This record gives sequence, C-alpha cells and structure tokens, in this order.
Amino acid sequence: MSEQWRDVCAVEAIDEEVPLAVSVDGREIALYRIDGQIYATDNLCSHGNARLCDGYLEGHEIECPLHQGRFDVRNGRAMCAPLTADIRIYPAKTDGDRVLLNIMPA
Repeated sequence: MSEQWRDVCAVEAIDEEVPLAVSVDGREIALYRIDGQIYATDNLCSHGNARLCDGYLEGHEIECPLHQGRFDVRNGRAMCAPLTADIRIYPAKTDGDRVLLNIMPA
C-alpha cells in the first residue's frame, strides 16, 4: 500500500491545548499538538455524533464533549465507558513548519 502524505496545515495552527479540525480527502480529522508531537485521529466520536475537536484535551487523552468518554490520541483506544469502539488514527509528521498526514484507505 502506497503512502499518501497530505500537507494539511501549519504546525502553529494547532494549539497545545485545543485540537484542530481539518478536512482531508473527504475525512474530518482532529489534530493534536502535545509536547511538540503531532497526533491525528478521526474527529467523530465512535459512541455518538460529537466532534472530538470540541472536546477537552488532557495529556494524551481527548474527552468527548457529548458523553465524556475518552480516547488516547496516540493509538485511538477507547479508554472508558460509555465508549466501546476505538477511533482511527493517522500517521502524522512535520516537514519544516508544515503538518503532513498519511491518508491511507480504510
């Protein structure tokens, strides 16, 4: 499977405390900047119709704003109830001051 890196935004566009939503190839993705590292997940909670970019970020966990379930942004793992399904993650890297995501078919 070939890599499909996409330039999505400037590193500085992502606040250390507030996730950023971007749309890439028809997918809505949440970007997180934690201790200088960029992480990317699906932006929609697997439990309800809520955007994770509107949630509360603490450490490496994003809390869904609808039902307070938390996901680890490093691996997409659902951390607590009411969540029962993980979310998809996307490889992310920086190139200078730009953020690149590897968008592969699901």
